[in-house]
Amino acid sequence: MNQRELFVQRTFDQIASRYDLLNRVISFHLDTVWRKKAVNELALAGKEGCVLDLGTGTGDLALMTARLLGPQGRVFGIDLSREMIRLAQAKKQGEGLERKVHYLIASAQMPPFRANSFDGIVTAFVLRNVSDLTLFFQNAYALLKPGGRVVSLDMFPPKSHPFSFFYSVYFYCLVPWIGAGLAHNHEAYRYLADSVKGFCPPETVNQILEEAGFLRVTVRRYLGGAVCLHSAAKPPTRN
Repeated sequence: MNQRELFVQRTFDQIASRYDLLNRVISFHLDTVWRKKAVNELALAGKEGCVLDLGTGTGDLALMTARLLGPQGRVFGIDLSREMIRLAQAKKQGEGLERKVHYLIASAQMPPFRANSFDGIVTAFVLRNVSDLTLFFQNAYALLKPGGRVVSLDMFPPKSHPFSFFYSVYFYCLVPWIGAGLAHNHEAYRYLADSVKGFCPPETVNQILEEAGFLRVTVRRYLGGAVCLHSAAKPPTRN
């Protein structure tokens, strides 16, 4: 585990207990809407596929995916944070999805699975915490079966004016104080705000996906581009 991953692990361990609450408050509950869009983008509704959730956090995306799949479908969620995984396990048991969802502590950048293992890969609000996006998507490509899809949801610095001004005041100035009040951790939410401010534009993610070998790369923008949903497909096997 590199220094960036150690820092991310410690940060999310510290805020795990209030993570879901802060997500709902900061996004005005839109985070659940965006996650549903990400899951639908996998195009696996009712199918018996196997899906990997990279950076699963407290498991919201993994559980949404499991509900969408057929009875024999399976979801594997991995995260660096032990506290996040502990909360995800509790949610899974509460919903009776013990056989359908499986969690383990591991790096989203270097997932411990064999190549061609998954029909879909999904991730939400993780890219900004990854030290090497090229490696991240190269490994995602290798883990997907031919024809499988990768879907990524994340936050980006918006470009549209005047929305970008109000967004900057809210997210870069107010959010750390909201985090301090509700999660008692100003520094963690300062990091999350700064990670958005210094993040690459969505067009760069498009390019990285294409360079990794993905086809049909698309991006959907919400809130003036402050939140983007990337989707891409691994080429099918050719006869």
